[in-house]
Amino acid sequence: MKNDNRFIVVHKEGSSFKEEGSRQILLDKETGINYLVFKSGYGLGLTPLLDTDGKPVITWIGE
Repeated sequence: MKNDNRFIVVHKEGSSFKEEGSRQILLDKETGINYLVFKSGYGLGLTPLLDTDGKPVITWIGE
């Protein structure tokens, strides 16, 4: 199995050790879809990042 990192962190803010939690935007390099990840304490939420039309935000990166 090759060691390719399919997901990359494109934005990070906050801290999971504080009440406001941490927020990250992950980019799936295969599909281009961005995901919002929220972590606070032992909890975690993951959802596709959506635009104003309710469609997934897609970002293509050149490799």
